[in-house]
Amino acid sequence: MSKRGDSSGSGASVGATGAPNQTVALAAMLFAVSMTFIDQTIVSIAAPDIIDELGLSSSGMQWVINAYLLTLAAFFALGGRLADIVGHRRIMVIGTLVFVVSSVLCGCVPTGSFAQSWLITFRAFQGLGAALMFPAALAVVIAVFPVERRGRALALFFGLSGALTAVGPLLGGWLTGWTWRAIFWVNVPVAVIALVLTAMAHIKNTSRRDRLDVPGAVLVAVGMGLSVLGFQQASTWGWGSVATWACIVGGVLVLVFFCLFELRVRDPLIKLQVFKDRAFAVDSAVLFFAMLAFVPVFFFASVYAQVSLGSSPNQAALFLLYFFVGFAIASQWGGRVLDKRGAKPALTLGTAIGAVGFALWASKLTDLEMHDQWPYVALAGAGIGLLLSPASTDAVNRAIGASYGEVTGITQTIRNFAASVGLAVFGTVLTHVTTDRVVETLRSKGLPAGEARDAARSVAEAVSGQADTRQPSGGGDVARTMRDSMDAIRMDFAEANRWVFYGMAIALGVAFICSLFHPGTRVTGVATTPSAGPGKPGEPTAPPEPAEPAEPVEPVEPAEPKRSAGGAP
Repeated sequence: MSKRGDSSGSGASVGATGAPNQTVALAAMLFAVSMTFIDQTIVSIAAPDIIDELGLSSSGMQWVINAYLLTLAAFFALGGRLADIVGHRRIMVIGTLVFVVSSVLCGCVPTGSFAQSWLITFRAFQGLGAALMFPAALAVVIAVFPVERRGRALALFFGLSGALTAVGPLLGGWLTGWTWRAIFWVNVPVAVIALVLTAMAHIKNTSRRDRLDVPGAVLVAVGMGLSVLGFQQASTWGWGSVATWACIVGGVLVLVFFCLFELRVRDPLIKLQVFKDRAFAVDSAVLFFAMLAFVPVFFFASVYAQVSLGSSPNQAALFLLYFFVGFAIASQWGGRVLDKRGAKPALTLGTAIGAVGFALWASKLTDLEMHDQWPYVALAGAGIGLLLSPASTDAVNRAIGASYGEVTGITQTIRNFAASVGLAVFGTVLTHVTTDRVVETLRSKGLPAGEARDAARSVAEAVSGQADTRQPSGGGDVARTMRDSMDAIRMDFAEANRWVFYGMAIALGVAFICSLFHPGTRVTGVATTPSAGPGKPGEPTAPPEPAEPAEPVEPVEPAEPKRSAGGAP
């Protein structure tokens, strides 16, 4: 058992001020993590203006969007582990500072040839700050709320923080009207509020004297980075490229080696034994397949609205408001279902509703009318909202015997990795289908096959990279044909997006199948130990005795319960 920081260490500052203020602490953590969720989607709306001002290539813009998710996925497990070792409050503050400084530097990107590498670099540092901040913030919420109030607090935390992903496009559309740089600068006042509230809440900085698994941190970062890079660049390199498959297969092999390594190391970065709890494994699988659609939908829907519907950034943001409304309403319902009946009903119903919503939404994309789509947009959002909070909360509760930072590192790594894969795979589908459809359109207008293919590739690369979609200028045959075909090309793009959204529906369908394997048991405030005891993994056990009864102890790593001669708690 690891040694725990005592009252003479990092937590001593709280002794004179009493217990932390739960409401203020929750508000502080929500303000902090709001930045991480908003930045997953806010750049999509502003991308055309960024490309126009900085002269980025479409592939460069894809890197700007995905660099954040790539580093977030690669370093989340490390962030969770550091939060346990250094202290939750301290790492949360450090992560917030890294994030906000990187945001300011993103907004200050200079024009010129250095602009693309500058923006990609500091977007990656934003992801690093978020990877430090989020698991520490969640651990703070868990620590300050007693078990009987934790379910509702976590439902609120996951529900609101997840809903903030939908706020990104709305906020981005409004800020872009002033300057696209404001989408990064808006994080400054939010970070200041989060840090001030953190100081006011008097949160104890509980830590553990464990060793940091540096080799494990390197392995998971390399494995995540390589695999996501392969998926992300498949649309540029092609699925037949050796480089594409070298990255994907190499990344997977590194992750397999990482798992084998973690099972043998004394203080692992991630305690893989938590997957012995079937409910935790199912929660993780549902989160993976749901997140294949959740974050990517904002990017693809905003591009579709601006290209096929001819919407402005503000109008595209309002299009996504329907998704947000469905998500927000259903997320509150999901929290109540979790408290009363456990996670399985919410997971099963949410994945089913989501799959139906995305499928019906896909079927209406070629109508090119926003008012025909909004019920299905809201239905898709409701499905995601219904399952996201229960799956995330149940996963954390199931692994209460392990470190919360480690468990959060697992679930959030899964979520961000899935979002990166979804963006990459669906982006490739969009590019290829758009290219094929536009080639057919241009050839029907009499353009030779070679010129049609080149023009189609240019169109597909532009719209999938969120480039400026103004009509081509010039007096040549290709330019004239393109101008005459713009209405048909917008329909071609809508057809390509329909394949993407059907893919999202399939992902939710797979998540529904996974949810059926959830055991349906509930966590009602007693501790669960995924790998201890003679019973099945994850079965409720008696609450552990506190190691220091004279001092309020944060429930991060309960002491070993006393056992009878037979080994039972």
